[in-house]
Amino acid sequence: MAERASWSLGAALRGVFGAKTIDDDTWDDLESALIRADFGPAVTEEIVAQIRAQVERFKTTDPKDVQRMLREVVEERLAKYDPTLKLTERPAVVLVVGVNGVGKTTTIGKFARFLRSYDRSVVVGAADTFRAAAVDQLATWAERAGVGIVRPEREGQDPASVAFQTVDKAKQDGTEIVIIDTAGRLHTKGGLMDELGKIRRVVEKQAPISEVLLVLDATTGQNGLAQAEAFIEHGGVTGLVLTKLDGSAKGGFVLAVQEKTGLPIKLIGQGEGIGDLTGFTPHVFAQKLVG
Repeated sequence: MAERASWSLGAALRGVFGAKTIDDDTWDDLESALIRADFGPAVTEEIVAQIRAQVERFKTTDPKDVQRMLREVVEERLAKYDPTLKLTERPAVVLVVGVNGVGKTTTIGKFARFLRSYDRSVVVGAADTFRAAAVDQLATWAERAGVGIVRPEREGQDPASVAFQTVDKAKQDGTEIVIIDTAGRLHTKGGLMDELGKIRRVVEKQAPISEVLLVLDATTGQNGLAQAEAFIEHGGVTGLVLTKLDGSAKGGFVLAVQEKTGLPIKLIGQGEGIGDLTGFTPHVFAQKLVG
């Protein structure tokens, strides 16, 4: 049998779905499993109420029906958001944002590889010029992904000018997709958002910005979301990327984060390897989450 993903509810709900009948314990166990999985109190309450109502309506006593209903409810809620990456412009420019430590640079390398697997030409721009290590790390990932990189000409170069040079190079070379790394931390949040705004303005003089992807670490769950609040408020974010889902029991966070932000999850990372970033499919995710 395939190893169950650590973010799956399978183990937590085995007792519920394997019971002989539906009783009060069913609802207590379901509620505590959803809370532990980081669905959040409000979403948990709504889901349990919805399933209880269905159970009463259909007069069922079979816990297997609860499993099916949970899968359907989760899928339905996940599917309210469109996970499609909008990359039709040429060049399509993607800004990648997020606080330091969430795996932003690594994600860019994996995303570049993901796009290459669909035969798209890609160049990455190292506009996180405040950390020399970030530029070197991005260069390593770009090489692994088999894509070009535009590095700062000098340490501390204006990030917007690196972004400009990257888009300029893509236009000259006919490269289809540009991915730009941005700083995750400056001295003040205001400074960080001003920097991001400047990058946007400079890029948009040359090409429209197709996506602004916010990278979140799934293991930090709701706390990570609070840290990223400024990006969501001021960064013009169009979609989310969840990393480190493989090491997280917080599978419910996937649903909670979409409902809390109103933003779709577009990519999920479930491992350390370069091929471990994939598109997000609500149906498949609900199936794996609930079993």
